[in-house]
Amino acid sequence: MGDGEIGPEAAWAPRVGVDGRKFPGAARGGCHDTLVRARAAGFDGVFFRTVLDMSPRLDDGELREIREHADDLGMYVEAGLGKVNPFATPEAPELRAAGGGDILLGFRRMMEAAARIGCVELWAATTNYQLGYPGRFVWDRFRTDVAWSEQLAATRRFLERLRPIALDLGVHVNLETHEEITSFELVALVEAVGPDVLGIVFDTANPLQRLEHPRFTTERVAPYVRQTQLKDCALTPVEGGYRFDLTSCGDGVVDFDHVLSTLARTAPKVNLTIENQESRDDFPGPAPVTVLPIRDPDFVASHSDLTLPEFAAFTSLVHEYGPRPAIPARFGHEEAMDAVLRSRDHIRRSAASRPMAVPA
Repeated sequence: MGDGEIGPEAAWAPRVGVDGRKFPGAARGGCHDTLVRARAAGFDGVFFRTVLDMSPRLDDGELREIREHADDLGMYVEAGLGKVNPFATPEAPELRAAGGGDILLGFRRMMEAAARIGCVELWAATTNYQLGYPGRFVWDRFRTDVAWSEQLAATRRFLERLRPIALDLGVHVNLETHEEITSFELVALVEAVGPDVLGIVFDTANPLQRLEHPRFTTERVAPYVRQTQLKDCALTPVEGGYRFDLTSCGDGVVDFDHVLSTLARTAPKVNLTIENQESRDDFPGPAPVTVLPIRDPDFVASHSDLTLPEFAAFTSLVHEYGPRPAIPARFGHEEAMDAVLRSRDHIRRSAASRPMAVPA
């Protein structure tokens, strides 16, 4: 082997970080405070959801200070853009404000600011989770004013407008496996616009809301994964379907041994970011209750790419894994910190036993 080559049995040692928006206490402190507390908690980096979270004015000085602080702490920093579905962007007025009314210019300015501090892998998503609405209306794929197919088409057109900007700056816009979009649809978007500018942020729990089995999803998205949002979930039979609850990694139905074995082969340099269940102290109000209405034929029919074998495997998860640890009635700062640390430990243990792929 030459210098720098990796043997076939080399241990994979990915960096494990945390979502900067949901890390306990993040809502009360700034980016510098989050970096310090995350480092003290044993994390290797922070994924600030958008570059506007780091500096609402996209101030180069502020952004450089955050980048330099992370470097001094030996931590990675990742960032993102926002929603790229034109039917969802009105719910995020800061995106238009970043361009002084011109939303495409707003995205350009965010991409330029992020690139200047070395953040070239940029999170994006298609819509928002509509907390408080009943049944399937929590997911914007079931809006009644605009069909989901029209939303996907509009998203593709907007991403095509971002393509030359991304090429010019040398950045990737990475679409999250968010709760409203299937991994089939994400892969189709990436392949249509081009994997030279688009990638995937692999959220490991969200695709279960689209009736996908975690192993199947992993195989579909793995070739395109450039960022991660690792979380786990429990599925509990309730009247009308399955209740979806977030859990610490390792306490739910996601097979992280399979996920991480796959990523060790296909994306060995990817950072492993844990998206924690948010604390009620940081985000007061009722916790979201999500029920997958699998007895609703319109709900099931909306997943036209899903095969019968995968759907059967998905439904078997509920019975295969059995009861999961109960979600605490109160989920405050202490409970959230305990959960994210248990997730950190589980991910590190699982990753440590993975061999890394030999570079091509």
